[in-house]
Amino acid sequence: MQQVLAVSKDTPVMPLSLDDDQKKRLRALIQDGLPLVEAPYQLLAERIDSQEQLVMDCIAQWQQDGLIKRYGLVVNHHKLGYVANAMVVWNVDDCEVDAVAAKLSSFDAVTLCYRRRRQLPEWPYNLFCMIHGKSRETVLAYIQRMVQEGQLHHIEHKVLFSTKQYKQRGGRYVSKSDSRDGKVLEGAA
Repeated sequence: MQQVLAVSKDTPVMPLSLDDDQKKRLRALIQDGLPLVEAPYQLLAERIDSQEQLVMDCIAQWQQDGLIKRYGLVVNHHKLGYVANAMVVWNVDDCEVDAVAAKLSSFDAVTLCYRRRRQLPEWPYNLFCMIHGKSRETVLAYIQRMVQEGQLHHIEHKVLFSTKQYKQRGGRYVSKSDSRDGKVLEGAA
C-alpha cells in the first residue's frame, strides 16, 4: 500500500535545493571564509534566505563536483605567536621520495609536505615541508629531531626561514562586482 503525504495549502514546502541566485550569493559569502560564529552555516543560510541544511548540502555537492577542491582552515600563524616559519627543502632520490615524505608528514611539527620537480642545475630540491614555531631555535630543534628520528642524515636539505608574511586566503569563486548590491560579502571572516 502506498503512503500519501497530506500537505495543506498553508504548510510551507521546503525547497529541495538552492536556486541559482542563492548559490551565487553563497559562493560570494564563503570565498572569504566562514563567519566566525557558533553556527556559521545557519548564518549563511539566513543571509541567502534559505535553510542551514540546504547550505551544507550545496557546499558538499560543490566539493563532490570539484567546484571546491579544498575546504579547510587557513591559519594566521603570526597571530597565534608562530613567527618562525621555515620551508625545509630536501634533495631526495626519486625512488625514496614517497617513503621520506611519509616520514616527514608523520611529525607533528610538519604542517605541509609536497613534492616538486627539480630545477637543475640551480635547484636540486624535490621535497618541501613547512614547519612553524615560536622561535628559530624551536624550528631548528624540530628539524634536528626529524633528521635523527627519521634517519634522514644522508639527505641533503636546506632550511629557508620566511622573511615576509603574505596574506593567505582561500579560493575565489565570484568577484566582488558580481555580488548582489555589494552586501553579499559583508560578515564573512
